[in-house]
This record gives sequence, structure tokens and C-alpha cells, in this order.
Amino acid sequence: MKKRSVLKALALLGGLIAAGGHAHAQGNSLVMYCGVNEQWCRAAATGFQAETGVRVDMTRQSAGEIYARLRAEKNNPRGDIWFGGTGDPHLQAAAEDLTESYRSEMLGQLRDWARNQAERSQFRTVGIYMGALGYGYNETELRRRNIAAPTCWADLLKPDFKGEIQVADPNASGTSWTMLATLVQLMGEEPAFDYLKKLNANVDQYTSAGAAPSQATARGEIMVGIAFQHDVIDAAKQNPNVRVVSPCEGTGYEIGSMSIIKGARHMEEARRFYEWALTPAAQAIAPKHGSFQMPSNNATPVPPEAPDVSRIKLINYDFEKYGSPAERSRLLQRWTREVKNAR
Repeated sequence: MKKRSVLKALALLGGLIAAGGHAHAQGNSLVMYCGVNEQWCRAAATGFQAETGVRVDMTRQSAGEIYARLRAEKNNPRGDIWFGGTGDPHLQAAAEDLTESYRSEMLGQLRDWARNQAERSQFRTVGIYMGALGYGYNETELRRRNIAAPTCWADLLKPDFKGEIQVADPNASGTSWTMLATLVQLMGEEPAFDYLKKLNANVDQYTSAGAAPSQATARGEIMVGIAFQHDVIDAAKQNPNVRVVSPCEGTGYEIGSMSIIKGARHMEEARRFYEWALTPAAQAIAPKHGSFQMPSNNATPVPPEAPDVSRIKLINYDFEKYGSPAERSRLLQRWTREVKNAR
């Protein structure tokens, strides 16, 4: 081949590679940061990809970890969509201009609490599911040690449970942040921190993932795992001796949310995923993969395993206050200083 022909062929090849790379960057992929359980994350990514042809690069982390990641990547965003995880970190990200404002065409089909989440964030996030906080206990382990079943938050302070409770670290976990904010609202800040310091003596481990304590309870590694009730229900499917508790004093709840990341490189694909994730078909994926929350679309069937929130004593959770970065930072610093570092 003559030199001129070789150069021409190389130029043509380079052009094709560049064009292909441009097409890939502009319209053929999506980077998803996912805050629900691993199975649901993968199923959502696969389902969207199968329906649209958009390749999904998924990373699973806890809500607090994703929030921290968005802050770290603020000047060079790597993700496009943040799917799932407790709503408070989504609201905190919205307040810090880390997420895009977007009014979904599906808003009219959503339950009031999901629309309210969108409105309070100036449409920078939206509710995709609701779940109540609680805990689970391993009935076999309690019977073996002749310990009465706990029914209230106060019961978890009993000496019977020393070293037998797991709960996540609220710095990393949206679940545990919800617990911290719930106890402060339920008891008042000083009594809540007094409670948490006493609970600390019974805690075996602070995990990074909010669902991990319920799984440890199912395996019999501990007696009590503090988690969202739908995660405890999933653990109970693995071990029928796990029991779900809605604490007698009352409890808080989450509005699991979804946000488009500010400066997303694949903005059109992020919006397509956003609309898709709010459809009944997309939301029906969750219970098939161990997630039994109440879905946000009115037309999505509520899983029969889902906790009946009408029968749970829920507090009037202040999403405005506990969804603010300042309150999050203040309470987390206090918890780390007075509870975790006191171990």
C-alpha cells in the first residue's frame, strides 16, 4: 500500500473512532449512583438498558456515601443519576446545588408525599418509595437466652442486649441518619443523645450499609438489628425467626428519592431514566428483588409484604429541618464526638 493510502486509511479510522467515542459520550450511556439494595440496583440498570438500549454503568453505595461523593465531584461530575437512598441526603444535595431541577411528566401520577418531596426541593429530587424505620430481632436467639422480646426503643437499652445490637453509622448510612433525626424529634435533642450514649454500650458494630444489621440478625450473629422495616422483612424471608418491630414510642420514616446530578454528562439519558423509574412497570421491579417499600406511583401495586404505614405510629418528620446540610453537619459531628468516639 502506498504511503498516501496508508495515511488516508489511518485518518479515516481515526475519524470513525472519534465519531464512535462522541456518540458514546453523547447518547449511549448513563452513569448511575444507586442507593437501594444491590439486587434492585442491578435489576433497574438491566431493565432500563433493555428497554432503551442505553448502557448503564452502576455503582452501589449508601445514601450518605453518594452525597459525599457528589460533594467531592462537584467541579467535575462523574455521575448522571442518583437513584434511591433516603431522601434527607437528596434534600441536602439539592440545597447545595449538587442536583438539577427537573419537573417530571409523571408528577401527577405520584402519591402526595412523593410530590411534596419534589416541591420542597424546588424539583431537584422526587420521592420513589416510602419506608418506616424500626428494628428486627432474632426470636430463636432471644428464646435460647430467655430474653423478653423488645417492643420499644427503650427496651434496646436493657443489659440483656449488651453487644447484641447492630446499627449503621449515620455518617455513611441514610438509614441511620433517619434514626438519629427520628430520635431527636421524638425525644428532644438532649434526651436523644443520652439515649444514644446508653445504646452505644449495647452496640456490637456500626456498619456502613443500613440494611446490614437486619441481615446479621437473620444469620444469628446478633439479636437485634436497627433498620428500615422493609429491610427487616427481607431478612425475615431468609430466616422466618426474624420479627419486625415498630417501636411503641413512635418512629420516623424515609422518602426514598431520585435526583439528576448537576452537570451530568448524559443529561438526556438521565431524564429518560428519571421518567422511566417513576412508571408502575419500573417500580414493580423492587419487590422481585427483596425491596418491599411503598412505591410512589399510585398505579403501582403495593407489595403485600410492605409494612402497613396506617398502623404504624409515625412521627411528624420535619424533612425541611433534617434535610438541611447545616443540621446534618451539626448532628453528625455531635454524634461522632459524643457517641462513636466514646467507645
